[in-house]
Amino acid sequence: MSDNVFVDTNVLLYSRDSSEPEKQPLASTRLDELWEDRTGRLSVQVLNEYFVNATRKLDPGLSPEEAWEDIEALSAWEPLKLDMAILSRAFAVQQRYRLSWWDSLIVAAAEASGCSRILSEDLSDGASYFGIVVENPFRGMRPNP
Repeated sequence: MSDNVFVDTNVLLYSRDSSEPEKQPLASTRLDELWEDRTGRLSVQVLNEYFVNATRKLDPGLSPEEAWEDIEALSAWEPLKLDMAILSRAFAVQQRYRLSWWDSLIVAAAEASGCSRILSEDLSDGASYFGIVVENPFRGMRPNP
């Protein structure tokens, strides 16, 4: 395993979400570190989710052009394409760990990308899936009411 870190959609979204004044700087700082270290990884699935949620669910949302600019920049991380091998591995992840399908795809993509960690708020902080450890960049924060 390398020091590569797979970034889940929620971290990307928080980095652009001005309605989350505590999480936004934490997410931005972590992404900046990954850019500097050149260790960030993601998948086409993450970029798809990012585009939809950044343009439809953020308040205020990004314009499609702004979201696309982010995606073009993130393409430098060579997003993993989903293929039958990834889908098959995701099925194995789901069967073994009882994760949702979408989270199983994240774990499978992280593994295929040679990541040692997954940066995510959605998966359980500290959990290990096939040796890949989940890190919640917002751990210790109080939940929003």
